[in-house]
Amino acid sequence: MTSGYKYDLAVIGSGPGGYVAAIRASQLKLKTVIIEKDKLGGVCLNIGCIPSKNIIHQASIFASVGTLRKMGVTVDTSTFDYKKVHQDSRTAATRLSKGVEFLLKKNNIEVISGEASIAGKNELLINKDQKITTKNILIASGSVPRQIPGFEFDEQVVLSSTGALMLQELPKRLLILGSGAIGCEFAYIMNAFGVEVHLVEMLDRVLPLEDEEIASVLENDFSKKGIKIYTGTKATGMSKKEDGITVHLEQGEKKLTVEADKILVAVGRAPFTDRLGLENVGLKTEKGFIPVGDYYQTKVPGIFAIGDVIASPQLAHVASKEGEIAVEFMAGHKPAEPAINPMTIPSAVYCEPQVGSFGYKERELKEKKIPYNKSVFPYRGVGKAVAIHRAEGLVKVLTHAETKEILGAHIVGAEATELIHEILLAKTAELVPEDIAAMIHAHPTLSEAVAEAFRMSEGWAVHI
Repeated sequence: MTSGYKYDLAVIGSGPGGYVAAIRASQLKLKTVIIEKDKLGGVCLNIGCIPSKNIIHQASIFASVGTLRKMGVTVDTSTFDYKKVHQDSRTAATRLSKGVEFLLKKNNIEVISGEASIAGKNELLINKDQKITTKNILIASGSVPRQIPGFEFDEQVVLSSTGALMLQELPKRLLILGSGAIGCEFAYIMNAFGVEVHLVEMLDRVLPLEDEEIASVLENDFSKKGIKIYTGTKATGMSKKEDGITVHLEQGEKKLTVEADKILVAVGRAPFTDRLGLENVGLKTEKGFIPVGDYYQTKVPGIFAIGDVIASPQLAHVASKEGEIAVEFMAGHKPAEPAINPMTIPSAVYCEPQVGSFGYKERELKEKKIPYNKSVFPYRGVGKAVAIHRAEGLVKVLTHAETKEILGAHIVGAEATELIHEILLAKTAELVPEDIAAMIHAHPTLSEAVAEAFRMSEGWAVHI
C-alpha cells in the first residue's frame, strides 16, 4: 500500500474498462478498490454486448427454421414465447457478472457498492458519506443511451437499447432510429423473429462509420430479408394513437409516415460524467468527454480516464486496453505506446451478415491522397461459404501502392468478426500481402477468402 493513502488505485465503474484495469493493477501489485453503483460488469455485460449477442444467437437459430422445413421437417412455431429468449439472455448476463465477481475476488480487489464522486485530488466520496483516500483514480464510468428531442425514452413506446433488451414480448412493428452497430443488430434480431422492421438513417447509407462497399452488401441483404430501409431520412416527430404510433419522416423534400408499435432510438451513447465531482478538481469536459493525454492521464496528476467517457471509439475492447495502458503506467511499467493506435482497433457488428473491419476506409485514403491498391474477393468464390449457404459477402483489403503496407481491411459475411483478426495480426506483425497469400489455409474454410484477397493483391488469385 502506498504510504499515506488507503489504496494505490480506486476505479470508478466495473465495466470492461474498469474491471480489466483493476485486475491488471492487482497483477502489478497495486492495492486496488473498485466502486460500482449497479451490477459488476457494467453496461456491456449486463445490458449491452453480452445479452444482445445471446439474443442474436437465438434469433439465428429461430431463423434457421426455414432451412429445416426445406429438409422436410415439420416445425410448429405457434408456441414460440419470446419471454424465454429474454430469460436466457438474462441468465447469460448473470452468469458472466458472477464471473467478474469471482475474478475480482481472486485478484484480491476490494469491491464497494455505491456511487462514487471525486472529493479531491486523492479522495473519493462514496454514497455521499464514506470517504476513501487513494494515490490514483481511474474514471471508467461508461455511457448511457443518447436521446434525441421529440423521442425521449419512456421504455414503453420509445425504447433505448436497454429497454429493447428488456422486452419480454415482441412488437408487431418496430421503427429503429439509427443504423449504426446497435441499430443494425436489433434490426436483424427483430426481423429474424418476424417483427416488421423499419430502419431509419439520417446519412446516406446504413453503417455510416463502415466502408461504403461493406455497408452496401449489408443493406442489400437486409432489404432481401424484408427490412424496410430509409436512408437520407430524418424523423421529425411522432403521434401516439390507441393502436400504436405514427412516425413522421422527411426524406429530402418528401414527407413520409410510418406506422409502428414501438420506436427504438439507437443514435449512439453519451458519456456518463454526471455527479462524478469533476468540478472539485477543476476538470471540465469537452463536448461531454473528459480530455486526456498520454497514458490516459487527465490534466490532474493521478487522475486518469478511459472508455466511453473519453473521445475514443466507444467499444468494450478499447476500454479494456486503455485501462491496461493506464495502470501499467501508474505501476511504472511504461507501455510501448502512450495510447492505442486507432488504425489497429477492430470494429465488429454482429448482425447477419456480420461486419468486421479495422484501419483506413477507401474514402479516407482518397481524401488523404494516400496511394493504395484495393483487392476485393467475394465469399461466393469460397467453397465452404457456398456449401453452407453463406455466400453473401466479401473481403476487402487496402494496401499501400508502394510499400505494400496493410492500410485497412473490411469484411462482410459469415464469421467476419472472427476472420478480421488474422489480417489485423498480419498488420501488427508488419507482414505484407505475399506473406498471407503464401500461407496455407485449410480447405474448406471461410478463411480462404482472406488468403484469396491477398493473392489478388499480389496478382494471382486462383478462385475467381
